[in-house]
Amino acid sequence: MVAPAFEYVSAGSYDEAVRLLAEGGEEAKILAGGQSLMPMLNLRLAHPELLIDINRADGRPPSVAGGVLRLPALTRHRVLLEHELVRRHCPLLAAAARHVGNVRVRNRGTVGGSLAHADPTSEIGSCALATGAEVVVRGPGGDRTVPAGELFAGYWTTTLAESEVITDVLIPAARSRQGWSFHEMVRRTSDFATVAVAAMVELDERADTIAATRVALAGVADRVMLAAPELLAGLAGLALGDGGPGGGAPGDGARGGTGDAADAAAARVAAGLEPPTDVHASGDYRRRLVRVLTARALREAYARAAGAVA
Repeated sequence: MVAPAFEYVSAGSYDEAVRLLAEGGEEAKILAGGQSLMPMLNLRLAHPELLIDINRADGRPPSVAGGVLRLPALTRHRVLLEHELVRRHCPLLAAAARHVGNVRVRNRGTVGGSLAHADPTSEIGSCALATGAEVVVRGPGGDRTVPAGELFAGYWTTTLAESEVITDVLIPAARSRQGWSFHEMVRRTSDFATVAVAAMVELDERADTIAATRVALAGVADRVMLAAPELLAGLAGLALGDGGPGGGAPGDGARGGTGDAADAAAARVAAGLEPPTDVHASGDYRRRLVRVLTARALREAYARAAGAVA
């Protein structure tokens, strides 16, 4: 299909983009990588009158300062895979980026565009939640910082105002006693995730016991979401016994002791969900995937935090 007619303008700065957004109102849209917007235009699912191309607005590379990894919003997914600072300071995001679309999407798609699109199956969005990331947003009144957990409002909807644009993503740099894991299930390579799980585990400074855990989920609701902290609270103070990448399916009964704590936590997380049923999977199947992948991710993240897995 052919996209509907629209006016195109290239913004040379974020300030210019904000001004154009304010002038265009609801009929104006930001164009960054275009890997979500252009298919929506071609399918006539979006009908903006004005496209504001921001690719000339920013050419900064990723940087680290004060224990925070700063990703300019126009950072391509390919850079997430390859950049030394990303691989060192947020390996979770580097690992998850290889699951985004295909090589063409990764070459053009941007981290800010992914977050602004608010796809409920987003790998980038789930990693933003798991790492406790924040986004810097620019509007007519200047910049403000929004926690990733307050950014997503529902299906393809954010809390951004009409004339606001994401300029940066701020991610706490990985620490030495912290481990990560990312797992997803897709029907075919490059498909949207049926279910994805991003996990972060932090250990006590003086013992191989869990001090804090965060689990983010994609494909199970109208937005990417964090598992409720109380569902993971039972892991605090424990040392998980089985931590290889393969993990083990929940309920296999092979480990016993604290090894089953990951299964129990994953079961609590899954039980609290009401995933949608659609042409790709039933709600029950998605709930089962959450249980399996969460247990696997918790063990792998724990193993990385303890130094047992690279």
